Amino acid sequence: MSKTYNIFISHSWGYSDAYDKLISMLNDRSFFLYKDYSVPWNDPIHNAPTSSALYEAIKRQITPCHIVIIMAGKYATFSKWIEKEIKIANTEFVYPKPILAVTPWGAQQISSIVSNAATKIVSWNTESIVSGIREISI
Repeated sequence: MSKTYNIFISHSWGYSDAYDKLISMLNDRSFFLYKDYSVPWNDPIHNAPTSSALYEAIKRQITPCHIVIIMAGKYATFSKWIEKEIKIANTEFVYPKPILAVTPWGAQQISSIVSNAATKIVSWNTESIVSGIREISI
């Protein structure tokens, strides 16, 4: 029986096409099971009344996860929420959640914030991503 990986994909809602493509890649991968705890753009979690309420809601989403996956595009450098998700993964649990950074397709550079926080950095292809998830998940 194959393990089901609980994943949280951190991404900018302004760049949700990359999130959608990643989900499609994982869905198309044979013999790989996962449950997505990410927060898509249409999730009511966005309507949290305060930043601290949103922080706690995201923490609840990450709690059952084996891994946090971050799209490592340069835009991530300017996202305060990606920084907060990194903080949650690294400091809010007894054992930090491993962070898998995914380099965007064709990118020459990635966010230094993400690369410095990453447990592992992989390229934008299904096998690299799935292998990375399997290798570093808790």
